[in-house]
Amino acid sequence: MNAPAAFLPVVETPAETADVLIVGGGPTGLAAAARLAALGVGRVVLLERQTETGGVPRHCGHSPFGMREFSRIMGGRAYGRRLTETALAAGAHIRLRHSVLAVEAGPSLLIASPEGVYRCRARAVLLATGARETTRAGLLASGSRPSGIINTAALQDMVYLRHRRPVRNPVIVGTELVAMSAILTMRGAGGTVAALIESGPKPVARRPFRWLPPLLRIPVHCGVEIADIIGASQVEGVKIRNFTDGSVREIACDGVLFSGRFTPEAALLRLSGGRIAPGTGGPEIDDHARTSLPGVYAAGNALRGAETAGWCWAEGRRVAKVIATDLAGAAADTGAIAVHAGEGIKYVYPQKLTAGGQKSFSHLELRLSDWICGELSVTQSGVCLYNTRISSGPERRVRIPRAQLPISGDAPLVISVGKGKS
Repeated sequence: MNAPAAFLPVVETPAETADVLIVGGGPTGLAAAARLAALGVGRVVLLERQTETGGVPRHCGHSPFGMREFSRIMGGRAYGRRLTETALAAGAHIRLRHSVLAVEAGPSLLIASPEGVYRCRARAVLLATGARETTRAGLLASGSRPSGIINTAALQDMVYLRHRRPVRNPVIVGTELVAMSAILTMRGAGGTVAALIESGPKPVARRPFRWLPPLLRIPVHCGVEIADIIGASQVEGVKIRNFTDGSVREIACDGVLFSGRFTPEAALLRLSGGRIAPGTGGPEIDDHARTSLPGVYAAGNALRGAETAGWCWAEGRRVAKVIATDLAGAAADTGAIAVHAGEGIKYVYPQKLTAGGQKSFSHLELRLSDWICGELSVTQSGVCLYNTRISSGPERRVRIPRAQLPISGDAPLVISVGKGKS
């Protein structure tokens, strides 16, 4: 792991040693902090670079949040506060405006705080750093650069935290769950949505969420891309190009919202020498959620981009239980079997399976590279261990039960699916 930069004055603070350090105050980190503290692992310290905890949900004034966690429907900000209160009540310590600069051997963290830069040692570190939306540049969208081009995170920040409405009638690029959240945000702010644009052949969001645009009479254009953004100082419209026949049509709007296409926030691990999984862009982990750095775990959207808050909350709790078990000195697992994404698979995690020990992941989690209808299979040394018929598409969760894989030996597993179009 990398040494801290020489120009940083580092203050040793033995009082801030911890049993577990958690980086990130979203649903994953808060859920893990609450459970670790409740399990009595010792001193649990959560570090959050923002001025408040809650993660992405704190930007969401709309519901539904909290059904899985608290058996009630809550708005995003109330949900974030409840998660924070639960962690504090369990005995976890929360440090706001604390940014982690590096993960070092030990493990320990190099931290920038309002009081200065210091090092904090721990028995275990959990990275719950979440994900970020791909920008317009990352999506290679063409056109001019007038005012009114933002992503969903910026929209929700302006509407719910700054009480501003940056656009009144935008086009939304994307049809995943986050795009549906953007629709609710616009309606809550007194605005409308001109249309949804999707490059794939059909909307990504599953039912019942994909029914929202038709219910609100919002046009959905699939199999298209933005050919041009019209406007000098302010967006006045977009031109969209059909992939099938090349035809171009114009849609009047005053903004363009780019939604989804999330990328794990993995810069900290990468700069600290940890291995990054090429498919996810997040940490490479085993089924305990251990990264390649000793004593460092990862969970939540830091692993693969966007999952729902409730899903991340549950994952944070599972990983916390495994960390507690590891710290208690339970019997170590043995072996490590690599898992590879084959034909038709965008990514799979965990990327390694172990024998023995309590697992954070009872399933292999994967995403397809395209809309595919065919046979999903898992092979080892050319022998098929598992196969099932599947019809699904990008960004839709696909899971394979670990218990249904009769693994033999330590040869890698390869997951693949036929290329028939869904």
